[in-house]
Amino acid sequence: MSLARLLLISCLSVTSTSTMAALPLFTAEQPLPSLAPILEKATPAVVNIATKNVPQQRENPLLQDPFFRRFFQTPRSPKRSSQSLGSGVIIDANKGLILTNQHVINKADKITVTLLDGRSFNATVVGGDPESDVAVIKINADGLVALKVADSDALRVGDFAIAIGNPFGLGQTVTSGIISALGRSGLGIEGYEDFIQTDASINPGNSGGALINLRGELIGINTAIIAPNGGNVGIGFAIPSNMAISLKNQLVKFGKVNRGKLGISVQDLTPELSAAFNVSLKSGVVISQVESSSPAAKAGLHPGDIVLSVNGKKTKNSASLRNSLGLLSVGDKAMLNILRHAEKQSITIKIGKRKIASVDGIRVHSQLKGAMLSNLSPEDEQNNIKHGIKVIEINVNSKAWVNGLRKGDVIARANRIQTRNIIELINAAKKRKSLLLNVQRGNSAFFLIIR
Repeated sequence: MSLARLLLISCLSVTSTSTMAALPLFTAEQPLPSLAPILEKATPAVVNIATKNVPQQRENPLLQDPFFRRFFQTPRSPKRSSQSLGSGVIIDANKGLILTNQHVINKADKITVTLLDGRSFNATVVGGDPESDVAVIKINADGLVALKVADSDALRVGDFAIAIGNPFGLGQTVTSGIISALGRSGLGIEGYEDFIQTDASINPGNSGGALINLRGELIGINTAIIAPNGGNVGIGFAIPSNMAISLKNQLVKFGKVNRGKLGISVQDLTPELSAAFNVSLKSGVVISQVESSSPAAKAGLHPGDIVLSVNGKKTKNSASLRNSLGLLSVGDKAMLNILRHAEKQSITIKIGKRKIASVDGIRVHSQLKGAMLSNLSPEDEQNNIKHGIKVIEINVNSKAWVNGLRKGDVIARANRIQTRNIIELINAAKKRKSLLLNVQRGNSAFFLIIR
């Protein structure tokens, strides 16, 4: 008997009892086992995404006046555009909603979605969350196919997984492997991390694509790789489907993830702390501080309480607690199971709003509605930003966003008047119905008109 045959029999004997990841059984008279039937149903739901960004040209403010334009207008150099490629997953065929990564569509001026059947559509952004790297875009198209979503909490290490995406812009590509690990965090890739790790090949361009199980159900959104040499080395990461869908629901409802706060500081429960608290727990989170008048304080949480779970999900460490709370919106309720003086208790807390400094989020001008602004911090000034007002949040599809303003932009002048703080911006904005903004973005600067 051949070595290949022995290996195949060995694989079948190991996996035949698995209800989730078993390979199909076959005899010599039957067709060879294949993933093709699964992929024929799943691949139409995975799309290619191309984005285009056209840099804004810096323009002399005098040229805003038609009188001066007659004398000072000079030929412009051609604008250079940048393009990027990624992937996405259709999760609502009726509404044309597509789940992808925020970094795939970030700051894009044009988003083009190409389906497996070759049709292409312009997409609009429904909402995005940089902290989790999840975004939702929308197309108007008939005959779409959506992926059924699986419960990612039921995944096990060793389950088979299939990655579908658009690596290196080659076009739709399928790779397979297994789930190598679950609950990966602390990698510094995103603000909220609870990754599925897989050895199914994920490469640049796969971002936003689907990770599916052998039923053809979505279990994750491919997001990142560890690539010392720029290519796949068998360590790829996907956002679990449960996490992605929870964030999607907020993005569809609010246009952003409406995170709140509890008002606690925590740390991981170490063996030393377990001994000090006289408990035998191997994992958990200890509350080290409770902010006065916070939702946590009002609910009765105390320093020294050990958090065991949030809404029924076990809290392994501070990262898992942050992830669980990060999926909740302002007004949602969180049921915390805690251990206090060796006794278990359940406490329900209503998620409160994040507090912003008094100058932040102030309504400056009707044309900037949907933008939250802040005076510069000492850290900004160290990064060679001399003066201006920073955009710390902006609602997608607001007037300011549609006209080109983005999170992280710094408004240096408004209506040709220098703006060193929000008060100066308010005074400058009063003088005209429209706004002429001199914006600094990274190492470039340009003018925006918001009418």
